Amino acid sequence: MTTRTTYRRLSVEERRGQLLEAALSLFAHRAPEDVSLDDVAEAAGVSRPLVYRYFPGGKQQLYEAALRTAADALEHCFAQPQTGPLSRRLAEALDRYLAFVDEHATGFAALLQGGSVAETSRTTATVDGVRRAAAEQILVHLAVERPGPRLRMMVRTWITAVEAASLIWLDEGKQPPVEELRDWLVDQFVALLTVTAATDPETAEVARVALALEEGDGPVGVLARRVIPVVSEAAHLL
Repeated sequence: MTTRTTYRRLSVEERRGQLLEAALSLFAHRAPEDVSLDDVAEAAGVSRPLVYRYFPGGKQQLYEAALRTAADALEHCFAQPQTGPLSRRLAEALDRYLAFVDEHATGFAALLQGGSVAETSRTTATVDGVRRAAAEQILVHLAVERPGPRLRMMVRTWITAVEAASLIWLDEGKQPPVEELRDWLVDQFVALLTVTAATDPETAEVARVALALEEGDGPVGVLARRVIPVVSEAAHLL
């Protein structure tokens, strides 16, 4: 008796998603210029002509679509319920962000460092869009609808620091452990917020409201207990 295997025909969206998933898995470990359409077809278990049917623009179109998918995932990393201490919300957002970085190490580095032959004005705009979306999410957590230039600059500076730290972390063999990196980045945000609040009234009010929700034994309380002795000692030397 012969057993026939039944294959389910994929819808257009399902097939497109399958090809994008295969492309993302390849871009996660290899630079875009090192990935061919044949590689994508093989990874997806389909023919090269089928890849062209869904992406007639070839590898460039496929790369840009895969990049948009990755960008959407990164943007959602900072989408967090607006409840509880700010430090906890930032830590949970960073957990998702750093997990993405860890999983897509090579592709993430190629994405942010640029210089790829696949880079275009559209890919550059996509990457910049991720940065801006992340900054907007942070401002939502700070409950600020129309931030002034100092506060907006502070948030965007922190997003840049997160990116840079992520790339350095990959270059350093993913050291220190990811939990330590996450906590350090949360501390950096609190430090930036505090320093900016010292000279900007708007940021000072935002900081007052945000820090009022923090717990004494939480990240901000621990950071304060570590920093105060250092600052006090330095003040005595002035």
